[in-house]
Amino acid sequence: VSRAGKVVEVPADMRARDVCQLLVYKSHCLDDNSWSLVEHHPLLGLERCLEDHELVVQVQASMTSDSKFLFRKNYAKYEFFRNPLNFFPEQMVSLLTPVCVLVQNFLNSSSCPEVQGFLYLKESGRKSWKRLSMFLRRSGLYYSTKGSSKEPRHLQLLSDLEDSSVFTVTTGRKLHNAPTDYQFCIKPSKVRSECKELRMLCAEDDQSRTCWMTAFRLLKYGILLYQNYKSPQQRKSPVSHFSTPVRSVSENSLVAMDFSGRTGRVIENPLEAQSAAVEEGQTWRKRGHRMNALGSPSLLHPSSLSSVIHRTQLWFHGRIIREESHKMIMQQGQVDGLFLLRDSQSNPKAFVLTLCHHQKIRHFQILPCEEEGQMLFSLDDGSTKFTDLIHLVEFYQLNRGVLPCKLKHPCTAVAL
Repeated sequence: VSRAGKVVEVPADMRARDVCQLLVYKSHCLDDNSWSLVEHHPLLGLERCLEDHELVVQVQASMTSDSKFLFRKNYAKYEFFRNPLNFFPEQMVSLLTPVCVLVQNFLNSSSCPEVQGFLYLKESGRKSWKRLSMFLRRSGLYYSTKGSSKEPRHLQLLSDLEDSSVFTVTTGRKLHNAPTDYQFCIKPSKVRSECKELRMLCAEDDQSRTCWMTAFRLLKYGILLYQNYKSPQQRKSPVSHFSTPVRSVSENSLVAMDFSGRTGRVIENPLEAQSAAVEEGQTWRKRGHRMNALGSPSLLHPSSLSSVIHRTQLWFHGRIIREESHKMIMQQGQVDGLFLLRDSQSNPKAFVLTLCHHQKIRHFQILPCEEEGQMLFSLDDGSTKFTDLIHLVEFYQLNRGVLPCKLKHPCTAVAL
């Protein structure tokens, strides 16, 4: 992926969302409302997605000469409005009302919940970390000087929310001698490069880190986040109230259909629907011989075309290693159906589908197989075969097959 930059003129009143739309236009990208502007500090090893309403010039004023903005997708930016139950474990949130209306309480100052749990804090100027009981409130992040005591005399303010931002840590755990892989950082807005002012924190698992970071954003920005989520530019179709998890309209409306008769019918039986999906996969692989605009066979032999055509696709990332694929998925938000394809490291003729499901990243090997002199591809041991990887991806975007979920969001890296 090219790392070339793009120069854009940004007026003082231009928000992050507006800059993203400008870059979408200049870079000829598909505007699917998932693009974000990322504040990136390579020397500190920190980055965060700007909120849509933030003024870019104001953020830039607090950045050093080595810092920069990245233009990247973030599918998970507002996922907590759609599926709040996945983001807030009950044991971490002290709240009398049900979890299903939790996000509304974050937005309501009179019934604001408190997030609590243990975090590791890197001690200032030292390599050691201390495990402390912490409490996140609208007034700031506190730690207890005595066990898990919440008495005011035992609570010490670690960081306020008003003049700070929460960042992910892009360097590995070895650099900071971190006790786990789940690091994050609270950085005062006025601080440019003073490491001693950074609050380096470490959670015990990915879900609790996500909870702390999401709660920080909600408590800091409140109703502004919901307005960003609801805005016409952000969501083009109306949705039901955010207190209940929302499935996409397209997913709700997709049903298995049988068009073999004179009129179409909905297939009600799940087993019949599954066999229909397999049969569809078998017929798709017969579309091997591509025709040019004049109707004559393509100059490229079908088998040679099928071995290279996927390289034109945004979801294909060539010879990246497994760790790099993990990093790309993490950067663009761990939502169900986020995927990419890459060359296999272990088998030079095979490929790997990297897929996110339930905030876990899984890998599925796509193996080549020859049939009647033609090269085909399959990820289910030959049960469903395809003439090329584009057909394979198209099929699994419509049918789950052996995968834990359908392919929904291509993980892409744009060259600016």
